[in-house]
Amino acid sequence: MDFAFLSIVELGRLLRNTRTTATELAGYFLDRLERIGPRFNAVVTVTRQRALVEAAQADREIGQGKWRGPLHGIPYGVKDLLATKDYPTTWGAEPYRQQKFDADATVVERLGAAGAVLVAKLAMVELAGGMGYNQANASFTGPGKTPWNPGYWSGGSSSGPGIAVAAGLVPFAIGSETSGSILTPAAYCGVTGLRPTYGLVSRHGAMALAWTMDKLGPLARSAEDCGIVLEVIAGRDQKDASSVGRGFRMAPVQRGTKFRLGIPKSADKDIQPEVAANFRAALKVLADSIDIVEDVELPDLPYGAVAGMIIAAEGASAFDDLLRDGRLSQLTAPEDRTGGYPALVVSAPDYLRALRVRRLMQRALDDFLKKFDALAVPTRTTVATPIDKPFRDGWPGVTGGANVIGPTNVVGVPGVSVPNGFGVQGLPTGLSFTARAFDEAKLVSLARLYQSRTDWHARRPPLA
Repeated sequence: MDFAFLSIVELGRLLRNTRTTATELAGYFLDRLERIGPRFNAVVTVTRQRALVEAAQADREIGQGKWRGPLHGIPYGVKDLLATKDYPTTWGAEPYRQQKFDADATVVERLGAAGAVLVAKLAMVELAGGMGYNQANASFTGPGKTPWNPGYWSGGSSSGPGIAVAAGLVPFAIGSETSGSILTPAAYCGVTGLRPTYGLVSRHGAMALAWTMDKLGPLARSAEDCGIVLEVIAGRDQKDASSVGRGFRMAPVQRGTKFRLGIPKSADKDIQPEVAANFRAALKVLADSIDIVEDVELPDLPYGAVAGMIIAAEGASAFDDLLRDGRLSQLTAPEDRTGGYPALVVSAPDYLRALRVRRLMQRALDDFLKKFDALAVPTRTTVATPIDKPFRDGWPGVTGGANVIGPTNVVGVPGVSVPNGFGVQGLPTGLSFTARAFDEAKLVSLARLYQSRTDWHARRPPLA
């Protein structure tokens, strides 16, 4: 059976009806990871031995009627900044290629407790982009390539998770986002990505880039699948002081529900025409279920400067060893070999001032978001950039769009990206919704409603 592009729900139904086994699923996706993964630079480590052990255990339990839930027996991969016992956790960077930890990250533990089967550690931009990369070739695994057209970038820094889901190498994956690293590969690879509220998902055992901004979340074929995963990984963790005592539960999509959507000013102005057209077409699909407020404006605050200061200061602390002992020179991208050094001169008063200003931003943006169920924008203003050009040269002339990813990341609110069509070179485009802190249920409901009326999320890349 061709399992590659089935959803978590569909695979779970096959397992319950004994039409397949966890061992068969694990073997199928392990083979695809080894055979197809290298085409797109998607994989760091295939965890074959662990996967087969976990799958055999799942089969024993399912055979005994011990059903752990919708992820029981489902294969998955994680971005290679999540610790996994007995396997390297490389952070995408040459200096850490042999690094191992003696325990799993909390997210991996929770997925294991739900019966999910780990099949791969997936590629990422080195150090999650913390050294300021500006090209696709910023990982020792090579540039991530979108399965829709391998001459173009997968997006980063969760490149491997985006590719692996899009190419049918795993049913779902865990990525991380500090400033766009889940939503961007979701858009460029034509999959669904969910960035949770800061603190909703424990980051214990995850590489820190900016520990007051980092978030972990799922990429999958659909919003429903993302919601299923988030239900398992969300919640308080004593090992992560920043985690909060909240869980997540998907709300049923109610017939007749009306959502109030804010459309930021210039959201689809001066961007790629195909991206703009797909955005407006997506809103028409939802026309009977939304009330639109056009040309809203986010509070005018220095989001970029504050985010830059926080990431610089926290990143310099996180990677102090590389900066001090000269191993930064081992990184792949030339700009990454020097990009961290300016952060060493960030002063404590400047960093603390940025944290205080962020508090004001959080209150201001929350007051703004109260007016809507969600903001809606094109996830990115262009399709994926060519892998052989610096990002700034990828699509010259695109100067517009609404800057939502940056502000919403610095204040820590959630977002979701769903595929909504194709643009130039047959590359996918994305539609994103953003909401107030801990309003993931609204975002997932909106995304599920859209996907119930479209099939963009079910399309298959021709090369996979």
